[in-house]
Amino acid sequence: MGVEKLRSCTIYLENSKPYIAMILLQFGYAGMIIISKLSLNGGMSHYVLVVYRHAFATVAIAPFAIIFERKSQPKITFPIFIQIFLLALLGPVIDQNLYYAGLKLTSPTFSCAMTNILPAMTFAMAVLCRMETVNMKKLRCQAKVIGTILTVAGAMLMTLYKGPIVELFWTGHIFHSKSNATNITRSSSKNNWFLGSILLIISTIAWASLFVLQAKAIETYKNHQLTLTSLICFFGTILSFVTTLIMEHNASVWTIGWDMNLFAAAYAGIVASSISYYIQGLVIKNKGPVFASSFSPLMMIIVAIMGSFILAEQIFLGSGNTKRTNFLF
Repeated sequence: MGVEKLRSCTIYLENSKPYIAMILLQFGYAGMIIISKLSLNGGMSHYVLVVYRHAFATVAIAPFAIIFERKSQPKITFPIFIQIFLLALLGPVIDQNLYYAGLKLTSPTFSCAMTNILPAMTFAMAVLCRMETVNMKKLRCQAKVIGTILTVAGAMLMTLYKGPIVELFWTGHIFHSKSNATNITRSSSKNNWFLGSILLIISTIAWASLFVLQAKAIETYKNHQLTLTSLICFFGTILSFVTTLIMEHNASVWTIGWDMNLFAAAYAGIVASSISYYIQGLVIKNKGPVFASSFSPLMMIIVAIMGSFILAEQIFLGSGNTKRTNFLF
């Protein structure tokens, strides 16, 4: 009896690993968004942040790939090289640069809310790539299709509609305090907000494409996922460096000290790139790209709570020009 109970607990824990991993990953992403927002508000170029982020990620993950996966490395053929190149282009260059740009123009909570379309976009792309099948006779498939339509409609509603402020019980004293009433300012104009929304949507589409393409690349690197992660981060560093040289012509933007900019780059590189790419790959290998992307709505809840505490951020129903006080920073 005791042996059977222990075996059932072991099986339960084994089956729970993908869920626990993706939930913890959302906390890591949430911390990255808050820290990056502080850095971007401080004037750091998001192009430079992406370069440093993936330089840290490469340094963090490459030694493990060399130590644990140096044997029987897959041969890098031209098709495999193209896959890795596209992964680096979609993730480090397109997704993250556009996401940081959108984050700078909007707010952490809103940027997370926009990424709620990630599961829908991933599902649609997986269907187009024949990784997922749609049988409308099955309730599961009906739910996925309806969910896809609702999430895309919700993203459009958030972009175009400004609703009332959502009061959280722990922020009421902040936003109604007379001493801070004069510090409330608009973080961006309506035009900037709309542009930020579009950038976030394009970023999410690139992120969804990354999930789908990573599922294909894992077929080759199923036993060498540390190596695959290292290659993505390394090529991402090179491509984002070239992008920054094109977009930034002032050499001073590369200057970084022992400050929030360094911490943002290190945290994002180690947690949100090297660790997340690796864990994401393991989950995609076992559960598929749609499962891995379905946890992204949890990130919005975490960021909303963290943003209200750390950034003193007002949360609107819908979008609107999010307001922020100078309560903590």
